[in-house]
Amino acid sequence: MNYILDTNIITAHMENNEKVRMKLGEIAFYEEEVFISAINYYEIKRGLLVKNATRKLDIFEGFCREIRILFLDNQEIFDKASDMWADLEQKGRHVNDADTLIAATALTQDLLVVSDDSDFLRIQDITVENWLNLEP
Repeated sequence: MNYILDTNIITAHMENNEKVRMKLGEIAFYEEEVFISAINYYEIKRGLLVKNATRKLDIFEGFCREIRILFLDNQEIFDKASDMWADLEQKGRHVNDADTLIAATALTQDLLVVSDDSDFLRIQDITVENWLNLEP
C-alpha cells in the first residue's frame, strides 16, 4: 500500500509525533511509498513563511526531499474531483476544494489517505487512516 499524507499528518511529523514517526519507519521497512500533494506543500510552506519559521521550513524541505510530491498535472484528477465535489454538494456534505483534490489524487493514483481531518470520511471510495489515533 502507498500513502498520501494530509497537511495535519505532515505537521505532526514535523513536530516529532512518535506515532507518525513510527508509522513512517514501518513504511520504509516494507518499502512502501509516501507522497504528498502539491496542495499540501503549498499549505505548509505558506504557513511557515508567514510565521518566518525558518527551522521548521528547513525540516519541511528536508522531508520533501525524502518523499515524492504529486502535482495536479493530470486532467483525470480534476475530472474526478469535479464529480466528487458535485456529488457531495448535492448530498449536503460539503468538503473543501483542497481536500477534494487530495482525495481525487488518491483515487487516481490508488493511494491511501492519511489524515486527522474527518472531511475525508465523507468521501466515498477512498481509504483513510488516522495515524494520530494509532495505539502505541
